[in-house]
Amino acid sequence: MRLNSWAFGLAFGIIWAIVIFVLGVIGIWSDWCDDFLRVMSSIYVGYKAGWGGAFIGLIWGFVDGFIGFWLIALVYNAFVGKPKTM
Repeated sequence: MRLNSWAFGLAFGIIWAIVIFVLGVIGIWSDWCDDFLRVMSSIYVGYKAGWGGAFIGLIWGFVDGFIGFWLIALVYNAFVGKPKTM
C-alpha cells in the first residue's frame, strides 16, 4: 500500500506545529518544558516561550514536520511493492 506523500506531510506538519505552539504557550506559565524549549529554540530561529515565539514555532513546526514526513513517505513509497531479494 502506497502513502499519499502530500497528505502524510500535511497531517504530521499540522500535528507537529500544534505541539510546538502549545509547548511555547505552556512555557509562559510553567517551567517544566524549559529544556525542550531551549533545544528547539536552537533549531527554530525566533522560537521561545511566549505568544510571539509560539506563533513563530507554529510556522517552523509546520514546515519542519511537513518536509520531514513528506520525505519519509517518499522513501517508503520507493520501497513498497518492490520484490524481495532474499
